[in-house]
Amino acid sequence: MPEMRFVIVWPDDRREECYSPSLVIKDYFSEGQTYPLDEFLRRSRDALNIASERVRAKYGRPCTLALGQLQRIETTAARFHDDPRATVTCEVFILDNPGAAS
Repeated sequence: MPEMRFVIVWPDDRREECYSPSLVIKDYFSEGQTYPLDEFLRRSRDALNIASERVRAKYGRPCTLALGQLQRIETTAARFHDDPRATVTCEVFILDNPGAAS
């Protein structure tokens, strides 16, 4: 399975490099696109759960790295929950194995 990383920018301008075991992230986010916090969380949950399930289908167990990444995203997002204008930007995708496809 191709792995990838994606860099996000939190409302406080802090950058975070995130992990996905699948390219499905590219179906949910676009480079340079900014998302309201709630939408970013929904998309992250959908994408990382799908990615984890793809790992389960292939290897018989969910991807703990994807689920851990989702937990970190949710924990950080909680800090900004009270700000109705909070947004998260998907800055860039980093393909760990550019020749692979999923």
